[in-house]
Amino acid sequence: MTDGGPTFLHVDMDAFFASVEQQDHQELRGRPVVVGAPSDQRGVVAAASYEARTFGIHSAMPSRTAYQKCPHAVFLPVNMSRYKEVSRCIMRIFESYTPLVQPLSIDEAFLDVSGAGHLFGDGETIARKIRQNIRNQTGLTASVGVAPNMFLAKIASDMNKPDGLTIVPRDQKAIEQFLAPLPIQRMWGVGKVTRKKLHSLGLKTIGDLQLCDPLILTQAIGAHAAEGFIRLAQGIDSRGIETESPEKSISNETTFRKDTTDLDAIEAAFKRLVDKVGFRLREAGAFASTVHIKIRWSDFSTISRQIRLDKPCNDDITLREQALILVRENLRHRPVRLIGFGASQLAHTDASSTLQLDFLETANTETHEKRKRLSQTSDQIKKRFGSQSIRRGSDIK
Repeated sequence: MTDGGPTFLHVDMDAFFASVEQQDHQELRGRPVVVGAPSDQRGVVAAASYEARTFGIHSAMPSRTAYQKCPHAVFLPVNMSRYKEVSRCIMRIFESYTPLVQPLSIDEAFLDVSGAGHLFGDGETIARKIRQNIRNQTGLTASVGVAPNMFLAKIASDMNKPDGLTIVPRDQKAIEQFLAPLPIQRMWGVGKVTRKKLHSLGLKTIGDLQLCDPLILTQAIGAHAAEGFIRLAQGIDSRGIETESPEKSISNETTFRKDTTDLDAIEAAFKRLVDKVGFRLREAGAFASTVHIKIRWSDFSTISRQIRLDKPCNDDITLREQALILVRENLRHRPVRLIGFGASQLAHTDASSTLQLDFLETANTETHEKRKRLSQTSDQIKKRFGSQSIRRGSDIK
């Protein structure tokens, strides 16, 4: 790919967790490796080496099913701290070529290298250098797509795995020819339900979609979705790199030193988690529309429950009330190992400050404002005198 327009890379590590394990433990090379829950416990596969994939094992598959498919596979627990360490090394390689890096997960990222040509060469040259740097510094392989936009780069990176490099042409006609034979589910936003609708129209490939009457597509999936799919089928994507993504959720969790059925201790621990999350929300200037709890029992079975708030909030009192509703509805008389509390669907405006409220809502709004002020006052005291300067009576033994 020569210079002359925007150039994006999508770099995707190959079987990342399993590959790190094989690199760290040479005796595992060439053997089927499965990272995730043990084969004799409930849980799922987090990653499978390419040797394991030949037996039909894939991520999100129950570990017991994976064992049935390949009893001689090596099953390993997730070593996230190690994977993060390797990921940081890889991200530093990306940043040595461009500051415009958008990680999608621990093992993949978009790079905009449009302005790096005068230093490092065209997109293909940069992609080759990055792959070689990754191999030299980590011993791992990566597959890379090089394209004039992010959608095409993502499509391309998956076409020649593992250790692949795919270059997408720039000419519009050539782009459409590149996309035409690919199955319709390769399009962003085509899940099971949408795929079924598109198949019912005889649309099995992206090429079919390129030839589809826009009116028929609109009637089937709606105007907004139809317009987006038609643009993507033509290889059109105007998005750019987002180097700073807003926090989507804030959460904290804790593991009890000893599994417990003590309701008072469990609720007190939840309240402490809520206070931590509330403090972080206010520090970020964020308001939560949904709160959720997590409970893990002594046998490692885990539940997660959530509730949507009437209005976005970030005060401790409201958050505690909602958390305890969920706790009391879902707690069972079983030993609890771990609990968690989180807030999501974050906004940076408080609904009560932007909505025009009628008379019947005024009292609730006043209560809401008092709770906000109380939480803010608590934050100020903690910042000045320390996090333990204010404690609930239930925490004092």
